[in-house]
Amino acid sequence: MTGPLDDGRGNPDDPEGVRGIPRIPGQRAAADDLEPPAADVLRRAVEGAARAAQAAKESRDREEPDEANEADAKDDGGAGDGRDAAAGAGGVTGAAPDRPVEPAHPPDPGGERGMTGGRYPQSPPPPWPPTEPTGPPPSHSVLKSLLGAWALAACSPEETIHVENHLTECAPCADEALKLRDAVGLLQTDRNLDLPPLLRSRVLETCLDRRAARIPVPVWATPYDAETARLDALLRDFGDAEWHAPLQLRWFEKEEPTARRATVAGVIGHLMTVDGLVASAVGLEDPLGSAAARSPTDRTEAFWRTAHPPPTRTIHEPWRDQSHELIRTVSFAGRGVAELSVSYGEFALPLRDALIDRAFECWIHGWDIAEAVDYPYPAPSGPHLRVMIDLAAQLIPSALAARRRAGLASPARQLVVPGSPGRSLHLEVEGTGGGDWYIALDSPAAVGTADRAVAQVALDGVEFCQLVAGHISPEEAAAGQDGDREAIRDVLSAAASLSRL
Repeated sequence: MTGPLDDGRGNPDDPEGVRGIPRIPGQRAAADDLEPPAADVLRRAVEGAARAAQAAKESRDREEPDEANEADAKDDGGAGDGRDAAAGAGGVTGAAPDRPVEPAHPPDPGGERGMTGGRYPQSPPPPWPPTEPTGPPPSHSVLKSLLGAWALAACSPEETIHVENHLTECAPCADEALKLRDAVGLLQTDRNLDLPPLLRSRVLETCLDRRAARIPVPVWATPYDAETARLDALLRDFGDAEWHAPLQLRWFEKEEPTARRATVAGVIGHLMTVDGLVASAVGLEDPLGSAAARSPTDRTEAFWRTAHPPPTRTIHEPWRDQSHELIRTVSFAGRGVAELSVSYGEFALPLRDALIDRAFECWIHGWDIAEAVDYPYPAPSGPHLRVMIDLAAQLIPSALAARRRAGLASPARQLVVPGSPGRSLHLEVEGTGGGDWYIALDSPAAVGTADRAVAQVALDGVEFCQLVAGHISPEEAAAGQDGDREAIRDVLSAAASLSRL
């Protein structure tokens, strides 16, 4: 057998069939949970108290006169008084002065055996720990059926010895006993019952490694698949109170932070209506109808105006079904669907970027919902967070050009031929999903390079996403800045302007 003290090598005297089997902790021999040395001390103390009580009882018996002696004393007609007087004067009549006085009743010979007086012999204490059971051990099938009770410490002492002796000889039963002991440990109530946030992804990854999906989900659609699944898991156990919990949707509009009050159900309705833009682009039904507006803000306002009474938990199932149908449709559509254009009213995105945008918004609003109900909600996995940051970095030059046309950014300084290197800002994103991006400053058609970098901004990945979502201001975002201050201010403001309702 192996154990923590033999480094897993086992006893060289063990049979080959059981060498290397991990040692299973045996059960205690009694329910009082005492170690054998402590139990021996307790047993000796109990026996000593019993012997003292018996000796006291024998002493009282010797001091009380028998009924026969009392009758003889009466027949003597007072002779006893003389004897008593003699005894009171110097001892027993006829006894020599130097001779020791003998007791009235000689000690019972049985009293020398165990100091119990011989009348009530004390039974020997039970052995500790239990000795080997008598008789042949049960069969393999019987012992195997006792493994569950053994793991729960519900076997009798004799059954425990038989089972543990069997585990040293049967490797399959030893393996099963270890698994049962681990399962018993999971029954403890002091453990956190919340499922790990990445459990679904790990289970799916393991399943797909063993047997690949016949129709796999495209790589660019996996962030949307993962974020909708995480939000669905958060919403699954919500009660009515949570669905009506108030929260604020925050974004930047016209250089000012903007907020709009909503409920958890209202936010899910908002996600469903904007996801409807992608659904209608791939031929699915638009939840607002074919004549609905294309702007995400206009669609959300229209949904909230027509939702009477206000949205409740009934919005959960339509949103979840729509996200499942979207993933299923793009998976069956093939490679060409990735470049399909999705219109957002004032601009359009390829389908691959539109689904990354929808994954980003699903995560941000899932975070808002979790804060409203005081529940933890971690960031996406590193690879998914990186593609979200990469999409935002690609959109910043266009947003900067739009702000320049509106007079909200400094004018271009060095216009170059499209596709040529131009002035750039080095965006260094730290943490999970981080990396280095070079943002073109003067034209969306220019190429950002390290050689033409005039400024650098360093910040955390989640912090950058909060800036893009409009949850923090440009002044709060940058942890480190170096170089052209005007370029830094323009890029951070352009990143915040990507936010919307």
